[in-house]
Amino acid sequence: MRIVVGHLFPEYLNIYADRGNIAVLARRAAWRGHELEVRALGPSDVIRPGEHDLFYVGGGQDREQELIAPALALMGGALQEAVAGGAAALAVCGGYQLFGRFYRDQRGDELPGVGLLPLHTVAGERRMIGDVLLECELEPGERRTLAGFENHAGRTVLEDGAEPLGRVLAGFGNDGESGYEGCRAGRVLGTYLQGPLLPRNPWLADWLLAQALAHRTGEVPELEPLADELEAEAHAVSAERARTRGGRF
Repeated sequence: MRIVVGHLFPEYLNIYADRGNIAVLARRAAWRGHELEVRALGPSDVIRPGEHDLFYVGGGQDREQELIAPALALMGGALQEAVAGGAAALAVCGGYQLFGRFYRDQRGDELPGVGLLPLHTVAGERRMIGDVLLECELEPGERRTLAGFENHAGRTVLEDGAEPLGRVLAGFGNDGESGYEGCRAGRVLGTYLQGPLLPRNPWLADWLLAQALAHRTGEVPELEPLADELEAEAHAVSAERARTRGGRF
């Protein structure tokens, strides 16, 4: 089966090895006999209803976010319609901030967001940098850990009723205070975890693929397991780094 991914503004939001996440999705899909077709989406592109199964947006510095935020916000209606129709999405770092309602930079200027996630972000004075480990429960009763690296000055505030992606076991998370990281709204996930995220967390890559396939078939499939010994080792190393020297003020 073909899975169509809309990669939002890849020429601007790509500084944290974000293409590594796409590579993992493509390979894990291919190992199961599926084809991942990645379509770059820029300011002149139109998002048509039902065309994409999964959207992806990566990270960038404030300058890049400022350049593309207005154009990305104009896509907000089409993205919201696509998600309402069952498409999945993953937003990382700067893309995570712009998937919220707004991002206020250090000058006090507000960049408009897409509004897919119930949150807003305000730039802080001090960066939050280090390895991070989360406990997540994307499926009821099934707790898994996510390991990655965070490097952000933004303080992201989840609004009333918002669901975090996970609980921080080590590191800073959204704001260094709440104990939560990321945000989830149905099949839409946002996170500060980068490095890239998916090579060391293959279970999350498979969750996203399953949600994308569900958009195409109407039913979440049970993907056959893969030989993930190397991925499990990468996760274990990253998780241990977070536990022993995760980000601290």
